[in-house]
Amino acid sequence: MKMQIKEFAEFTGVSVRTLHYYDEIGLLTPAKVDTLTGYRYYDENSLLRMQEILFYRELDFSLKSIGEILSSPNYNKSKALHEQKHLLTLKKERLERLILAIDGAMKGENVMKAFDNSEFEKHKDEAKEKWGKTDAYKEHAEKTKNYSKQKWNDLAEGMDHIMADFALCMKNGKSPDSAEAQNLVKMLQSHINENYYQCTSQILAGLGQMYVGDERFKNNIDKHADGTAQFVCEAIEFYCKK
Repeated sequence: MKMQIKEFAEFTGVSVRTLHYYDEIGLLTPAKVDTLTGYRYYDENSLLRMQEILFYRELDFSLKSIGEILSSPNYNKSKALHEQKHLLTLKKERLERLILAIDGAMKGENVMKAFDNSEFEKHKDEAKEKWGKTDAYKEHAEKTKNYSKQKWNDLAEGMDHIMADFALCMKNGKSPDSAEAQNLVKMLQSHINENYYQCTSQILAGLGQMYVGDERFKNNIDKHADGTAQFVCEAIEFYCKK
């Protein structure tokens, strides 16, 4: 089996733009690229890889986490599929609880317990820990293992403030390569270094691409102003090239 990128996109239900992005971040590279025409071709192995990616995306894993898991030397595809099935089963059970909870809520019942997703998150974290054994992941796990809920909230708020400052910088007509924007990138990198893991230029560049390639990140950043995620991405790209 050999398909050009448009065929592969239609077959998998993923946009051509997304496939270009996956190739750019090394998550899914074409089986072959014609040196004369530049056409990208995908094969059966590409399809199997895409299936794995889509399973993890269905489970709300970030692209960064998926890349770390699939590239881990500890990754066992067969065991991973069993874990994915278990996680999807937990997700299905939660959705069924929520559907029943709606009926209860319509009767005036207290249904707050239906929103408990701790079991799913526990198994999800275990899966990440089992297969995502990169240095950055291990450092992140070690540094954050004793963080309280308040600490996590404070860190999330701090990150949100940085993104809000990026939005303000953009609204003020500054360019991504301006001193103001570059200082914010430095602040972002320091925030990650101090609280999560050593954020190298390579990791930082990957985060910048994720901010525009992952809709959840993009939407969360763009809540401050449309185009903020792209602005941050371009600012990071310039910063990492210096």
